Amino acid sequence: MQYPMKQRAFGLAILVLSGLQLMVVLDGTVVIFALPRLQEEMGLSSAGSAWTVTSYGLTFAGLMLLGGRLGDAFGRKRMLIIGVGLFTLASLLCGLAQNEAMLLAARAVQGAGAAIAAPTAFALVATTFAPGKARNQAIAIVGSMVGIGSVGGLVVGGALTQMSWRWIFLINVPIGALIIVGAIYKLADTAHHRSPLDVRGAILGTLACAAIVFGATEGPEMGWDNPAIIGALIGGVVLLVVFVIMERQIADPLLPWSLFDSRDRVATFLLIFLAGGVLGAMTFFVAQFLQNVIGYTPLQAGVAAIPFTVGIGIGGALASKLAMLVAPRWLLAGAAVVLGVGLLFGWTLDGDVRYLTTLLPLLIVIGFGVGMAMVLAPLCVLVGVAAENIGPLSAVGQMFMNLATPVAIGLLSPIAASRTLSLGGRTGKVADMTPAEVTALGSGYTLVLFVCAIVAFAAGLIALTLRFTPQQLAQAQHAQEEAQRA
Repeated sequence: MQYPMKQRAFGLAILVLSGLQLMVVLDGTVVIFALPRLQEEMGLSSAGSAWTVTSYGLTFAGLMLLGGRLGDAFGRKRMLIIGVGLFTLASLLCGLAQNEAMLLAARAVQGAGAAIAAPTAFALVATTFAPGKARNQAIAIVGSMVGIGSVGGLVVGGALTQMSWRWIFLINVPIGALIIVGAIYKLADTAHHRSPLDVRGAILGTLACAAIVFGATEGPEMGWDNPAIIGALIGGVVLLVVFVIMERQIADPLLPWSLFDSRDRVATFLLIFLAGGVLGAMTFFVAQFLQNVIGYTPLQAGVAAIPFTVGIGIGGALASKLAMLVAPRWLLAGAAVVLGVGLLFGWTLDGDVRYLTTLLPLLIVIGFGVGMAMVLAPLCVLVGVAAENIGPLSAVGQMFMNLATPVAIGLLSPIAASRTLSLGGRTGKVADMTPAEVTALGSGYTLVLFVCAIVAFAAGLIALTLRFTPQQLAQAQHAQEEAQRA
């Protein structure tokens, strides 16, 4: 194999790969803090706000496994360029959107572009940088973009939204163009083979989730007895059953069922899905609470949420150390309790809450619980796994994590809206609401935190069933590091 970058990790190639990772992570964060402005200027309903996030998340998560296969079949450099091009074009359309339908359609295309491009970024690290110091540095740089993007997205998204919500999308256009140019000139394509692509499975799975989320999200506004809602819910379940049956019958399925041959691994996937759902829903509704109820500007809300990411970092760092000493079931169960208690306290908040004495420590504590789970659960997935299955299993774990956010937001948005309406409030432009209606709106948001707390406690009970040992987790961590360097 020829390595175009010799032994140096720094240069245009790493800027291309890390820039792509940063752009995708940023886009998942910045939109959340722009939603109140979108509600004001475009008249988005409660369901429309949820779909702004879920339309991106469903196509991103649903097509992610297929995106990885496309890179193997047609060349990773080529698919990265196509994916970034699609993402960039969709970002332009989002920024120019004139109505809700145009925005949501462009967001779905944006997610599809990210699903094609993102899986190739880490894979290209292995084929662009030589083994040893250069590749290790490159892996660390690209991996750090998740943390940088999570924090940077809060501040950048808030600052851009202060000017106009359109800039959170338009900023991707020049960045995407630079990534494409850099990829053309500085990345080498990989060897590829035309293996069978389970396009049918990817489409079926994505449509099934989308139909169920549509029914749950639109049900409160359209009416649960509406034929479209009933049809969507029934159709989604039928498509899901068909997806499972067809995936079990084909030779090279998108979701290999052999990966689910362990009870502990299945329980871990469920934990990842529940943790991802709690994280996504909590981030979504807390962002709305900070702006619509407390009255923060988008920038203030973004800066106020930074301690949450600090808590995630602290929890993750501690978990990586303790995992070598304590059985993961106790650590995960403990993280679930910390998270659940924090969310239960969040359920009691109202618009008069003080930031320094209440919100600041609460965000750190909740972030701490999330950080522990985000480090431990993916490692549990890899226990006892052959080297050739580490990549596929990691990809499946990422798919469950990313899919959980749109599903959770889609299912919990109706709960928040129903609570608000039952208290005499309404959804829509906050500027037109009375103080009592704003209070009702906040009660809907905090009720979601109560539901998330229940889910966190349920995840803790599932964690107690895991039988992994600290020694097994240490071996999994070592195998993961070796696979990244291979």
